[in-house]
Amino acid sequence: MSKENNKRDVVISHVFHAKPELVFKAWTKAEYLEQWYAPDGCTVVIKNMNARLGGTFQFSIRNPKNYGCWCIGEYLEFNKPGKLVFSLTLSDENGNPVEAKDIGMDPEMPQTTIVSITFEKHPDGTMMTLHQTVDESLAKRTGAYPSWIQMFNRLNTILLKEKSIHVEG
Repeated sequence: MSKENNKRDVVISHVFHAKPELVFKAWTKAEYLEQWYAPDGCTVVIKNMNARLGGTFQFSIRNPKNYGCWCIGEYLEFNKPGKLVFSLTLSDENGNPVEAKDIGMDPEMPQTTIVSITFEKHPDGTMMTLHQTVDESLAKRTGAYPSWIQMFNRLNTILLKEKSIHVEG
């Protein structure tokens, strides 16, 4: 539950047919995020990414009409391969935080959310659980919730095909 509104936060679990080290790497390497970290029909452009404790990132998710939703964030916890926590803040292209309503999003969408992801061994590979501090009903209404599902399905397909991703890095 979010402390701010006592509503149900987004929590999504997904089984990936890959080892936790590989799924963690898919979240922390730009060359892999660029392949899956956008809803169906959209693309992600990563402007910068320093995946480490205290590191920051900036990216834009773009739809086919080239509308971009920019976000910035900071890695708050980086425990390879078990847990990843980061802030996710709506921003402009220059990395300045903005309010959702100012970029055409639902005004109830928080400017900043915290995303916590755990990676646990599972008989079929990895059980990943994502927790985001945004009201689940709002996320479903705005499309954020189904977008996560679409991205996880795409990542699972990539991991099944991509046997050459090395987990050492």
